[in-house]
Amino acid sequence: MSISRRGALAAVFLAGLLGVFGALPAKAGPNDPLFINLTSDDGHRINMAFNFGANQMKRGHPLTVFMNDKAVLAASKGNAEAFAEQQKTIASLLASGASILVCPMCMKHYGVKEQDLLPGLKVGNPELTGNALFADNTKTMTW
Repeated sequence: MSISRRGALAAVFLAGLLGVFGALPAKAGPNDPLFINLTSDDGHRINMAFNFGANQMKRGHPLTVFMNDKAVLAASKGNAEAFAEQQKTIASLLASGASILVCPMCMKHYGVKEQDLLPGLKVGNPELTGNALFADNTKTMTW
């Protein structure tokens, strides 16, 4: 068999291996952080994100939720009536050790002031948000 034919067969074999192993699902380590990007002001979607995050925290995954776009409305004390259930869950998540960041640009867009935020919420910034998002082995989800 010629060298070029051997090289071509090796390349095909390697490409096949990459195709097979590249298609395997990513597996989370026992303590890999979870970063949830929450953009919705829909109560059900917010509940889904928070409940998923809470369940993963119980399994040992540190949780950061980034509330941006319309989700910032649920972070405001001024919307307590519309988001009573979600705000109760926010307090519970914070008490359990979750970090919840709120997008400052979105706050400005929707008229949410920093003093309007629920206790324990932090206004995000490039360093704070980036450190959570890009921490080693972080897995991300969005709602």
